[in-house]
Amino acid sequence: MKAVLLREFGGLEALRFGDVPTPRPGPDEVLVRVHAVSVNRTWDLQVRQDGGGYGVTLPMVLGFDPSGVVEGVGDGVHAFQAGDRVTVVRTVQQGGGAAEYISAPVAKTYRIPDGLSFAQATVVSRHFPMAFGLANVTQLQAGEWVLIMGAAGGLGSCAVQVAKRLGAHVIAAAGAKERVEAACALGADFGVDYRREDLAAEVMRITDGHGVDVVFENIGDPTLWPGAYDSLALDGRLVTVGAHGGGVVPLDVKRLYINGLRIMGGLGGARPGDVERALELTASGEFRVLIDRVMPLREVAEGHRLVAEGRVLGKVILDPTLG
Repeated sequence: MKAVLLREFGGLEALRFGDVPTPRPGPDEVLVRVHAVSVNRTWDLQVRQDGGGYGVTLPMVLGFDPSGVVEGVGDGVHAFQAGDRVTVVRTVQQGGGAAEYISAPVAKTYRIPDGLSFAQATVVSRHFPMAFGLANVTQLQAGEWVLIMGAAGGLGSCAVQVAKRLGAHVIAAAGAKERVEAACALGADFGVDYRREDLAAEVMRITDGHGVDVVFENIGDPTLWPGAYDSLALDGRLVTVGAHGGGVVPLDVKRLYINGLRIMGGLGGARPGDVERALELTASGEFRVLIDRVMPLREVAEGHRLVAEGRVLGKVILDPTLG
């Protein structure tokens, strides 16, 4: 079968599109013919460049959020059968989704509701559970102010919708006018272009000097961090699960302890049932996903280039079934 293989870290030239053995489903596993897998800035681009510090082992097949059709099942599998439409959740260390076929544990395989495409299911399963996790970790409450950085990105756009569903007042921050507009179209109450405006000043204006109770940061850019950090109100909470902007940022420790601020990592906040809940809410029309384009899997290098250059609005999806 064809797959995207990474044998060494590096630039686009490190991506190898070629033949690897087709997997067979083991006990309690399903074999899925992949129809969609996304290009993630953190779990694809950073891993391809230098491993991202995630402890991956080479060689590996990239791809962490495949969706497709069950082609076969292993011993002991009764929940799925051939022909079922499913999405699979993988860890960064497992990968394997950027391929024509993948074998996956039943416990990490979820049925796609009617009305959702494979591409939509891939985005939902990758980002909405994480967005729920950010809200859980910060204990975001109805009526609170929340600032969402990168609000038109894969995770940010989902976080906007989760925060609105919880009843929060949402300020969407993004790096271009059209990206701010896209986040506002998903339900954000206010928008700020942090490349052109003073983020903290705008937040204070919008909130009548209160600041935001919660920041979903998820970027780790040292040039953007101060604006997000300075937007926090007294006893504010900032959570992050991303560092594609560099990951090393300045920290005003005096402001931290005087204002009673809390900074936390967002991993581990997702709860059982979040994937299924997100899929159903998207199928019902309550949640939406941003997809910029669907490309053949063999064009993976171009997909990486587009994401790296920030030339997409929403996710880039790779489809191994396209010629």
